[in-house]
Amino acid sequence: MDTFYQKSIKCQYVVGIDLGTTNLKAGLFNTEGALIAQSEAEFSISRPTNGLAEQDTEEWWNALKKVLKNLVSEVPDVCVSAIGICSQVGSHIFVDENGQALTKVILWQDQRCSEFVNQLNEKAVNYKDCLSTGYFVDTTAIVARAEWARIKEPEIWNKTRYILSPKDYLNSRLTGNFATDALSQYGIVDDSGVYYKGILELVPNIANVLPPVLDFRSKLGKMRKMNDEKLDAAFGNAIVAVGTMDAYGNLYGSGATSHGDGIEVSGTCEIVGVLSEEVHPTAGVVTFPPVDNLYFHAGPTKSGGSAMQWFAGEMGITVAEMVKLAELAPAGSNGLIFLPYLEGERAPIWDDEVRGVFFGVSAEHKREHFCRAVIEGIAYSARHLLEEIEKSCGFNTNSLRISGGSSRDALCCQIRADISNRTIEKIHVRQSGVLGAALIATVASGLAGDIRTAAADLVHIEQAYIPDSEVRTLYDHLYSIYRKLYPMLKPAFSELAKFRNFKQS
Repeated sequence: MDTFYQKSIKCQYVVGIDLGTTNLKAGLFNTEGALIAQSEAEFSISRPTNGLAEQDTEEWWNALKKVLKNLVSEVPDVCVSAIGICSQVGSHIFVDENGQALTKVILWQDQRCSEFVNQLNEKAVNYKDCLSTGYFVDTTAIVARAEWARIKEPEIWNKTRYILSPKDYLNSRLTGNFATDALSQYGIVDDSGVYYKGILELVPNIANVLPPVLDFRSKLGKMRKMNDEKLDAAFGNAIVAVGTMDAYGNLYGSGATSHGDGIEVSGTCEIVGVLSEEVHPTAGVVTFPPVDNLYFHAGPTKSGGSAMQWFAGEMGITVAEMVKLAELAPAGSNGLIFLPYLEGERAPIWDDEVRGVFFGVSAEHKREHFCRAVIEGIAYSARHLLEEIEKSCGFNTNSLRISGGSSRDALCCQIRADISNRTIEKIHVRQSGVLGAALIATVASGLAGDIRTAAADLVHIEQAYIPDSEVRTLYDHLYSIYRKLYPMLKPAFSELAKFRNFKQS
């Protein structure tokens, strides 16, 4: 079978990297598109005070060097042609003119900008381009982070040359060049990659700190010397792609490239998305500008695997042990419902004030019921998001391709199938973002003509989970209760937020 690679190229390996919230994952792929080696490095989240969530840029950089060394050590005399990085968005690093970090990484979970959100949204309604795109400022928005620095940290603000997203920061360390892509800057740039005038008016001088916008499939630059003999030998001819956000990396790495294709990425949070040829604007759903005439309707929740890690940790067990316990409980957890809003919620409700809830607790509930309720609560939130996405698409999808941490667990996949009433297809690689980043790198380097052809050659379904008709009525009933809880509790969530703010003041 013909492959998408041009085998005449001397350097016949590419590297894909997915920079997540708690780890950095990487894969080395050969000219046949096979995964030759993979490596992963973890890093911690610092929460110095309530509402803050930070990481150290040097932890990222050291993690990157570590995984690259691990990859090339697997293949003698390896020559890498290209590197692609996809990453989380909503996290930012302020850097000076030399690319030196002026702040810790301000993660997407960080709430320090909450006091500026309402006033920025009030200003945004005065600008037509903000209104036409439905732009909404939340605590992860780059304009909110800029306003925080301008008001609260003027010394940092005055030294800032760029505010960078995670993959743009690592790319700058690799190449010395600064750029971003339009997808990662969704909502603040138009289809041609120009920043909206209204956005530039929200924060004084913000135009001076926003990086240039390039196509995510283009070449950013050549990889610089790493001052490491083995790395410099392997990557001496490598180019670095501009890359993009994790949602698109996972989309392409799942083989989703056509109208009607849908994905669910089960990582620290849940990402759900569907491709379509048309748009029916729907509140709470992010619809990205068209790529190859296809719109990507998607959204990230704010909790997924992180909720499982939190609960397992508090129980003093591992996530794997938590899943085993959950297998002992019946579908529906005997009426115990979990709202997974541990640190607020993103799509589709976009509410920073909400918090997690166990609803319907009784004396009959045991550890296994709580374990299963957490997994089901994550699946309820994903169904809620999927339903809004399907409104935006104008049709219902029949299946979703799943990847990420929870895709390893048959119970988690089956619960998602049963609650969503959609077939859940597990792809052959767990880390779709790594593969997607590698596919982008092949296009940037000229090894591949386009991503669709490359993905069609590489991605296949390993297992399909079919919805169980016997539990559908039960889950539909419990889901209807789940959907009623947020509107009912919203006033109480607001009161609780005032209490938290009072404690911090």
